[in-house]
Amino acid sequence: MFQRLATLATLLNSEEGHGVTLGGTLAGMAGAILLAVGAVNDQDVLTIVGGAVLAVGLLAGALLQHMAIEYDIYDRLNKLEGKE
Repeated sequence: MFQRLATLATLLNSEEGHGVTLGGTLAGMAGAILLAVGAVNDQDVLTIVGGAVLAVGLLAGALLQHMAIEYDIYDRLNKLEGKE
């Protein structure tokens, strides 16, 4: 049990970024499913909502990766190069 929690904490806090973008990825996946179900069943509102959720999920994933991972990496590179 504790090993799983430790593995999850490592995954979420690692700088590889696998856990950081999980929220945006899950929202995008839910939006894609809603979009597909709405399109297949010819339900306009569900299709529009699914497309909007998909777009927000993709943007959130990219933003989270940029803010949580790339800022730290660029900050360390700038410190190594003496720019700060």
